[in-house]
Amino acid sequence: MTKFIVTAINPENGQRNRFHYDNATSELTRESGEPLVQAVEVTERAHVPAVSRQTPLGKTSPRTLKISLGLSCNYECEYCSQRFVPRADETNPGDVQAFIDGLDAWVTSPPEKVEFWGGEPLVYIKTMRPLAEAIKAKFPKADLSVITNGSLLSDDINEWLDRMGFSVGISHDGPGQHVRGPDPLQDPQQRAAIMALYARLAPQQRISFNAMVNRKNASRAAIQRFFIELTGDPNVPIGEGSFVDAYDEGGIAHSLQPYELHPYRSLAFHEIRTGQAANVQAVNSKTASFINSIRSRRPASSLGQKCGMDKSDSIAVDLRGNVLTCQNVSAASTAPNGQAHRIGRVTDLAGVKLDTSTHWSKRADCPNCPMLQICQGSCMFLEGPLWDRSCDNAFSDAVPIFAAGIEFLTGQVPVHIEGMFREDRKDIFGISEYSPDIQGATQKPVRKPFPIPVVSV
Repeated sequence: MTKFIVTAINPENGQRNRFHYDNATSELTRESGEPLVQAVEVTERAHVPAVSRQTPLGKTSPRTLKISLGLSCNYECEYCSQRFVPRADETNPGDVQAFIDGLDAWVTSPPEKVEFWGGEPLVYIKTMRPLAEAIKAKFPKADLSVITNGSLLSDDINEWLDRMGFSVGISHDGPGQHVRGPDPLQDPQQRAAIMALYARLAPQQRISFNAMVNRKNASRAAIQRFFIELTGDPNVPIGEGSFVDAYDEGGIAHSLQPYELHPYRSLAFHEIRTGQAANVQAVNSKTASFINSIRSRRPASSLGQKCGMDKSDSIAVDLRGNVLTCQNVSAASTAPNGQAHRIGRVTDLAGVKLDTSTHWSKRADCPNCPMLQICQGSCMFLEGPLWDRSCDNAFSDAVPIFAAGIEFLTGQVPVHIEGMFREDRKDIFGISEYSPDIQGATQKPVRKPFPIPVVSV
């Protein structure tokens, strides 16, 4: 792990200050060693196992159960990681009863969350309906969720989703929707169904629009404005909101190019600090988590991988009983690191070991990165150029959150980080001196206060 020297600027008077930041202990101090933020006591945190081929992770009865219905979809989004994943052994309605009958053998305590995944899950509505109804009957307190592109919604499906208590994410990139392909909002019938579902579920806080950020859809402020105008709701929740990972050539094409890194960071920081991304859940949660990490002195040893699939009680399965590394893959597919995504069977859950991934602590660069507490690594299964490009995306996505968190705590804007990490990342906004080129840094910020409770995170 690494200690870093952070040069920050007071936006009120331009004064430069230096802080010390330790990514292993989450300590932020003055050069004298005096803490900048008072520590808050939290409950003791457990050490998180570093999953790798040498240190595999066993799986237990799930608190979060992710069910892959299949990878078929009526869209072909340009950056989607599933476009080229083999779809052998697609499940069907005939698999539901056997799956339900077998649950008691490996689900030994009721799950808290059950997620239904595609592809496009509503392509599988004939499977999803009886499956969800059986699971709800068996685990009535479990929270059900689904993410859909919204193009297959109808009055009947809307009523069913509402009655079943589903939380729904509508995948739509706002002004960048052209990257996904068809826009259901351009079809009067599809638009009406989407807006009807929003009207049903928004008062219960059970719906969001999930937008991906990429080089062709880089402004969270523009995304937020789009959905506010669409819904008329100034507080419309926007899920996702993180920069895409590069799973294949589509992801690479939508990754930040070298000349775009600094402008993106500057824009994102400006939008965060001025409240123009206040509805984006990923920004809020990551900023709150980072601030809490400093307040509570969160050790890096308590950090798992960002996706959460390296938790023993988070399990992805298909209806044929295959345990998968991730809900976005199939039993017939392999990861970019060459390892199989099928890691066992639910009938032998004790024998299932996640040994196909690489925890951030096993990477060369992650332990020595100042963004570690925010990023927690990219996709565990990526290697080579795909990992490199995803790492660049993740670093630039984390920098504005890092800067916003530091400014929230100290009133200072970080502009340079010194330490044992990549030289090209140290000048975080691409400037060596205080400059108006940091968007909004010369004006007093109008920040929407983050809802940041002091919690053990």
